[in-house]
Amino acid sequence: MMDINHPAPDFELPDLNGGLHRLSDYRGKIVIVNFWSCECPHSERTDKAIMAMFVQWRDDVVMLSIAANRSENVEAVKTAADARSLPTVLIDALCVVADLYEAQTTPHVYVIDRDGILRYRGAIDDVTFRQRTPSRFFLDEAVESLLEGHLPALTESPAYGCAIVREV
Repeated sequence: MMDINHPAPDFELPDLNGGLHRLSDYRGKIVIVNFWSCECPHSERTDKAIMAMFVQWRDDVVMLSIAANRSENVEAVKTAADARSLPTVLIDALCVVADLYEAQTTPHVYVIDRDGILRYRGAIDDVTFRQRTPSRFFLDEAVESLLEGHLPALTESPAYGCAIVREV
């Protein structure tokens, strides 16, 4: 079980061009690990919000989107990633990192501080089946807190989205 305020497990995954990325390579920056899907409408909706937030965060924050659905092929992932201007998409074809992080949905985000400590996990915002329009952006709150030098007030929320497909 991953605990909030403890080191996030390191991992290594290939990007869409085969280059390897390790979580530990990004020490010194705030890292958003975003379990993501090219087919999930919730991922598509939140991608737009996240990319808008990125403009204000600039070089202090890195997002690693992880495609962990066994049912999605690399070409479809690449097409969606390009269309949505996502910076770094990694392939977790065997769900190794999804299992390590106990990710259940897409999107499911984890915010890791500059020292590699997990500070937030869960939903990007407060959208649910009953509430279709976000009124609170949990991801933005967590990242902004860390940028301002303090811990997020909210450290966990239930992730909401499409189930990660672990079997084909």
